[in-house]
Amino acid sequence: MNLYIIRHAWAFDRDLSRWPDDDFRPLTDDGKKRFAAMAKSLASRGVAPGAIGTSPLVRCVETAQLLADKLSTKTQVVELDELRPDGDLPKLLRWTALQSQQHDAIAWVGHAPDVGRLTAELIGASEGQIHFSKGAVALVRFDDPPARGTGELQWLVTAKMLGC
Repeated sequence: MNLYIIRHAWAFDRDLSRWPDDDFRPLTDDGKKRFAAMAKSLASRGVAPGAIGTSPLVRCVETAQLLADKLSTKTQVVELDELRPDGDLPKLLRWTALQSQQHDAIAWVGHAPDVGRLTAELIGASEGQIHFSKGAVALVRFDDPPARGTGELQWLVTAKMLGC
């Protein structure tokens, strides 16, 4: 099973006067444009998750939807509290294992530093951290349903690497 782990794209800076609740802080127009280009590039290279789990915060939902819109098949976007900052990895892995019964590839859209910590835990580096730039995407491959320490990092790509 392939698991794509994505840090949300470029969002506005925190601003309590505009977004008193940071959950509602959106992507910038440039962030949307850059990630749409990145999603198109990734889709053209075969990235095709059958399901996308996303943090319910607006900037992640927007990132997930941009990815879904560029895929050649209709892909469901599901909001998961487990992908909120400091989310619950065991619950997230249970959701992913259920999805893997129907899909060969799944995506998570979340926040830094969580996506870096989650990726490290999945490949057996529980004391480590992997840096994710905004909009970065990693592929972790599993032979069986995903579990801590059983994944293999295949690649990590940034928008700059793809020319976006």
